[in-house]
Amino acid sequence: MQIMGVDIGGSGIKGAPVDLDRGDLAQERHKVLTPQPATPDGVAGCVAEVVRAFSWSGPVGVTFPGVVTSGVTRSAANMDKGWVGADAAALLARELGGLPVTVLNDADAAGVAEMTYGAGRGRDGTVILLTLGTGIGSALFTDGRLVPNTELGHLELKGHDAETRASVKAKEDHELSWEHWAQRVQKYLAHVEMLFSPDLFIIGGGVSRKPEKFLPLIEGIRAEIVPAKLQNNAGIVGAAMAARAAEAGPGTPSGAVSA
Repeated sequence: MQIMGVDIGGSGIKGAPVDLDRGDLAQERHKVLTPQPATPDGVAGCVAEVVRAFSWSGPVGVTFPGVVTSGVTRSAANMDKGWVGADAAALLARELGGLPVTVLNDADAAGVAEMTYGAGRGRDGTVILLTLGTGIGSALFTDGRLVPNTELGHLELKGHDAETRASVKAKEDHELSWEHWAQRVQKYLAHVEMLFSPDLFIIGGGVSRKPEKFLPLIEGIRAEIVPAKLQNNAGIVGAAMAARAAEAGPGTPSGAVSA
């Protein structure tokens, strides 16, 4: 079975049909830059561009970098504030000519994909996936069940929003070495560990392609730390999973809704 998945990020919007039997992309993904400012109409147009690149005519799953409840985007830390309170599912469905659209938080999508096909597969206990990119997204699981919309990237760390210190964007903006950035990530993980005592951290986002650059530099964390197996495609796969679940009826991941 193939379902279209689209992952909206603060810097890029990428998508592809997903083979849900394998938990992997069925075709090479198509990516466009996130418009600046990232207004609802502008982003919706880019999502449509990605979907139409595959001449897709079926259900579409879409992730959003913020809190999503009942298809409405409730926060937009790295997007235009016009998203706050927007009916994202309805907007995207209109832009896509009435195709069925399912919307959920981006890190929750990545987490569901990793728990099903990737680094979290078969893991019980408390698992936290963190996507390090423009911001920091989070997905929290207890014995395989998702606690949606946790947004742990906005925990306070040394008087600052954590993602302003430990995201990949922070590394790039402040021209930090891998060593210096790893120290910041270590302090962030220690703070999250103090609050939730996870058994496993899964590190996702684009930086998961380079785990050797920073993971060996992180010390003093009791939980196991592993890179995401699906790497930066996890959000696309999770979006497609949500769209399939919505089509099937009850059992849609929390935070996802169709239009």
